[in-house]
Amino acid sequence: MRAFDLTPFLRSSVGFENINRLVDIASRGESEAFPPYNIEKLSENRYCISMAVAGFSKDELDVTVQDNVLTITGQAAENTVKETREYLHRGIAKRSFERRFQLADTIKIVGADYENGLLNIELDRIVPDQKKPRKIEIGGDSSKTEKNLPDDSTVSPVKAA
Repeated sequence: MRAFDLTPFLRSSVGFENINRLVDIASRGESEAFPPYNIEKLSENRYCISMAVAGFSKDELDVTVQDNVLTITGQAAENTVKETREYLHRGIAKRSFERRFQLADTIKIVGADYENGLLNIELDRIVPDQKKPRKIEIGGDSSKTEKNLPDDSTVSPVKAA
């Protein structure tokens, strides 16, 4: 029997490990792998998506969040100046793209920056108070139990009918 590698399922989700949603997302498939990206866990509740967008300026990139879907689009600007370069090999792709990431309800976008051809998007997981672990005191201490017992002199006997 073959072992299943869930890595492709985990690539496009951040902040939750709900297998039903992951399988649904993976069943849609990714048509291409452009542009390449990393998802990094910086701390317990902080993530960073880094996307290699060489050749794009900040004005040509758009980052939006709607209905827990982070959408990153790159639209190559039209060159108004005629291209005078003759390429022998053109390996740096500057084609339009759209990349989507499904986010959990608890993930919030902190900000985005663009530096050295990398678009970095920082995300925080906000855990609601009702989902945070809380300490539950354990009762049953014998000294507390004795204090709560009524004194025999104050208990009235129950009369049988």
